[in-house]
Amino acid sequence: MEYTYLGRSGMRISKLCLGTMNFGVDTEEKEAFKIMDAALDAGINYFDTANNYGWGENAGLTEKIIGRWFQQGGNRREKVVLATKMHEKMFDPNYGPNDEQGLSAYKIKRHLEDSLRRLQTDHVEIYMMHHVDRRTSWEEIWPAFEIANQQGKLDYVGSSNFPGWALAEAQASAKARNFLGLVLEQHKYNLNCRLPELEVLPAAKRYGIGVVPWSPLDGGLLGGNALNPAKNSRSRHSQERAEKQRAQLEQFGALCKEIGEREDTVALAWLLTNSAVDAPIIGVRTVEQIEKSLRAVEVKLTAEVLQKLEEIFPGPGGQTPEAYAW
Repeated sequence: MEYTYLGRSGMRISKLCLGTMNFGVDTEEKEAFKIMDAALDAGINYFDTANNYGWGENAGLTEKIIGRWFQQGGNRREKVVLATKMHEKMFDPNYGPNDEQGLSAYKIKRHLEDSLRRLQTDHVEIYMMHHVDRRTSWEEIWPAFEIANQQGKLDYVGSSNFPGWALAEAQASAKARNFLGLVLEQHKYNLNCRLPELEVLPAAKRYGIGVVPWSPLDGGLLGGNALNPAKNSRSRHSQERAEKQRAQLEQFGALCKEIGEREDTVALAWLLTNSAVDAPIIGVRTVEQIEKSLRAVEVKLTAEVLQKLEEIFPGPGGQTPEAYAW
């Protein structure tokens, strides 16, 4: 495994991040334990979760599974750089009318405490805002994070699904308070979704914020089985998307076959060629999938292959305003 620094922080993370969104939903607890053990054995130290994973009335289930895994001992907790998120509805009657989406100081404090209880730990290395909140001001948000940081409940703060302007606004406000601010932005970014190249990636790079792509395989579209009805168990919508992009996916498959690599490996390796990217999230369901994902760190794509990928999945033309203006 290779390691990098998380954004401009001094903390080192593996260049692949273990996503746990499937734990307790598509992946039973016993298999989830095996996956997390396999990740540590492979050198993956960066684990990502969120307080609402488990979904709906089962929100919090994934954190509970991770907490029970930690309690097995063997220095599991000590070896993990753990990130969890808040912003979403938790379906908890104790929150009353405050159980809605948002980033209020109330939610930051209460949701962090509840996540720590479920995770059976006294701190998280990274506490993240799961989505932008256009109503709550940074004058309310940053003090809540600062207090938790001073109490030792979190080391770093991250964001997810933030537009470029929000990253700039957050960092300007943090700097005025002499606070480190954001060290990472978790964003949807992959070969088939390159809009972040317009604003988000340039803003993140400018402010020293590491980018952690979620959905690096675009919901399985870039995984190699999207056009195979026998192996594509995704929704009808996903199958329709695959059929709509059949020509692109066939070209992609042919290129991967030509260089002797799997489609998912190439899609992950492509992300790792971008200097703005720290570590894509691999949302595996089985131990076998995590073992296959490790190949992406070893693959070095040539300039010729990168050019062919550019032709198959063209980006927006660079960053703004040059992408569409002089």
